[in-house]
Amino acid sequence: MSATSITLVVRPRGRPIKNLPESVTVSPDASAAQIYEAIAKAARFDIHRLRVTKGSDGSAIPNGADVTVHDTGVRNKSAVDVKDLGPQISWRTVFIVEYFGPLVIHPLVYFGRPYIYGTRAPASDLQKLTLLMCVIHFAKREFETLFVHRFSSATMPIRNIYKNSGYYWIISGLNLAYWTYGPNSPAARPSNPLLTYAGIALFAIGEICNYITHVTLKNLRRPGSTDRGIPQGLGFNLVTCPNYMFEAIAWIGVALVNWSLSTLIFIILAVGQMGAWAWKKERRYRKEFGDKYKRKRYAILPGIW
Repeated sequence: MSATSITLVVRPRGRPIKNLPESVTVSPDASAAQIYEAIAKAARFDIHRLRVTKGSDGSAIPNGADVTVHDTGVRNKSAVDVKDLGPQISWRTVFIVEYFGPLVIHPLVYFGRPYIYGTRAPASDLQKLTLLMCVIHFAKREFETLFVHRFSSATMPIRNIYKNSGYYWIISGLNLAYWTYGPNSPAARPSNPLLTYAGIALFAIGEICNYITHVTLKNLRRPGSTDRGIPQGLGFNLVTCPNYMFEAIAWIGVALVNWSLSTLIFIILAVGQMGAWAWKKERRYRKEFGDKYKRKRYAILPGIW
């Protein structure tokens, strides 16, 4: 054993992990991720299911390369608690599955109108436009998931795929599609050109600007790293999460096109959830960057929230 190595006492927390070692040996200069690697290798256990915390105060030890073992505060003979987080699934897989639902549900309901609503009447221009908007939005989401987003965590609990998919498949999928493409939908009536063009403009602006902010966030994190920089650029001087703001603007555009109550319900639920996420991110930025970060008064909607 190297003179510079330290031994950490490993304690189980929660459900038992078979073959969990009583201790592991690591170098203080190694990345904190090596604590996870040493425990996972000894236990022959999926590293993504592990959560390691300091026995002294319960604070989490990051599974990353940007913090050393010494930086975490653990020393020779320090205790670390190891918890099994349960079956995991990659964030990317969850995103792909949840967006896939509305991406296919909208065309299925639209083209299945004769069977669902019992009508042979052609769809209105507004219904066609709503379909196009929804397909563009969720196709963009899938593209960003595959080629733009970088995730700070590799996995999440597998149960989240049912919760997340249920929200998207039902609220923005079945709920929005069923009430939009029917013969009695407000979208089936003659359009108001002024409102329709305003909706198209808001949708286009929201989608393009949302994409730009996602690219900005991507470039804050180096490939293979979990460290982040302070986001700057389009919208970041106004709110904490302009990507959420532009998302809301895009959906307001859809609402101006189809005038469906189901769209309004989706917007309210989505903005509520995104607002909660945005305030959590604001608190994290303040804690992580301190005085370097310009605090935001509004998290998602300037002058409102």
